[in-house]
Amino acid sequence: MSTELEPLYSESEENNPEKPNLLGVLVDILETLLLSVVLFFLINAVSARIKIDGSSMKPNLHHGEFVIVSKINYRIGEPNRGDVVVFDFPRNITQEYIKRVIGLPGEHILIEDGLVYVNGTLLSEPYLNMSPQYEGEWVVAESTLFVLGDNRNNSSDSHTWGLVPMNNVIGEALLVYWPPDSWGLINGANPALASD
Repeated sequence: MSTELEPLYSESEENNPEKPNLLGVLVDILETLLLSVVLFFLINAVSARIKIDGSSMKPNLHHGEFVIVSKINYRIGEPNRGDVVVFDFPRNITQEYIKRVIGLPGEHILIEDGLVYVNGTLLSEPYLNMSPQYEGEWVVAESTLFVLGDNRNNSSDSHTWGLVPMNNVIGEALLVYWPPDSWGLINGANPALASD
């Protein structure tokens, strides 16, 4: 009488997975690290993150909030009136400022009696809590911007130190991402010329 016996080792081989290959694990770790580095540099090439320092953009941005800035918006387009921009301060490029674009190249800006005029037309700014308590007149040179903080009477901006060269602009501030109760888009309320 002959009976066929199945080999005993086949069942145990199926239940015990192959021991991890040390070289394979190292390759996986290196691939993950490489991908992380590439993503880090890619994200930093197209965006920046800044922390709001001070109260010059109240009531729309507050001290301690963190903002995402797009570095590519102005590589493929031009700034618009009302954009909130981050730039290297012209008098000290190691400092970053955040302000709202009010005047574009070639425009005439007049601030008097608490109102802002662009080329003689009143600028409507529903996002402000208080009108400016100063007066002045500026002509925006080519390749520069005239910027003001939303907290007009507590802001170091173009009305005190002048125009921002376009080369100093880092990008457009798009989104508050921290703290969570402040999440939201930044340019929700744009200024409008009375003639628009």
